[in-house]
Amino acid sequence: MLTTSLPGGTWTLGGLTVTRFGYGAMQLAGPRVMGPPADHDGALAVLRTAVELGITHIDTSAAYGPHVTNQLIREALHPYPDALHIVTKVGANRDPQGGWPPARDPQSLRRSVHENLETLGLDVLDLVNLRLGDATGPRPGSLAEAFETLADLQRQGLIRHLGVSNATPEQVAEAQAIAPIVCVQNMYNLAHRRDDELIDALAGQGVAYVPFFPLGGFSPLQSSVLSTVAARLEATPMSVALAWLLRRSPNILLIPGTSSAAHLRENIAGAALSLSADDLAELDTIGR
Repeated sequence: MLTTSLPGGTWTLGGLTVTRFGYGAMQLAGPRVMGPPADHDGALAVLRTAVELGITHIDTSAAYGPHVTNQLIREALHPYPDALHIVTKVGANRDPQGGWPPARDPQSLRRSVHENLETLGLDVLDLVNLRLGDATGPRPGSLAEAFETLADLQRQGLIRHLGVSNATPEQVAEAQAIAPIVCVQNMYNLAHRRDDELIDALAGQGVAYVPFFPLGGFSPLQSSVLSTVAARLEATPMSVALAWLLRRSPNILLIPGTSSAAHLRENIAGAALSLSADDLAELDTIGR
């Protein structure tokens, strides 16, 4: 059984036990998540540091780079430790301008799954999330054809577990009617709390919720309340935001990204920050 000193302890994704504090590899690619990193050796060091610190959940995608983060993960960590679980996503490609055009037709999804297998050096993917919506957020519409394609690849033994990303609650329910899901990966943070009800519902089902942009994404969280609480605790606002997420619900898994090993250590220390009931009540006013 996995034990960890990382903040938050562990969670079980299907049959996979992972640390609730994970690592998102997107920032290891170049500007706009395109091309190689400026510091190749530094990127490898971040990944190796993550594993050395006990992180067992790394999030990636063949679309990052494209293929760059997967190749870095393979170079840094293959052959992978038994406890390490790599989560990827499919459903979007990259265009020459750095855009994210949808790629959710069956042929594109099958190709993307095989690309992830090849670039990561794996025979089976631990968990694949289906990316829905667009760069502005979730969009309504059926995911049936796309998710049935992934469920078929799961039956073929190429995928262990399935999830959805950038999804509406209706799409989550539709996916669950097709095949079991073990996680939902949506935008969520202290100031962006549209998924509060969904998080609570998933917690009751034992399904993980993995917030992307936990610190605000390309526009860092700005809040006078957050700054006030952080100053009182002699901590950074980002530390408080991460610690709040771990306290928000036991099914929340963190995958904050960074291209710096030192910053990774800072994020871990920040997430371990102790928040009082009064701190939590004050912070809860931000997104409501």
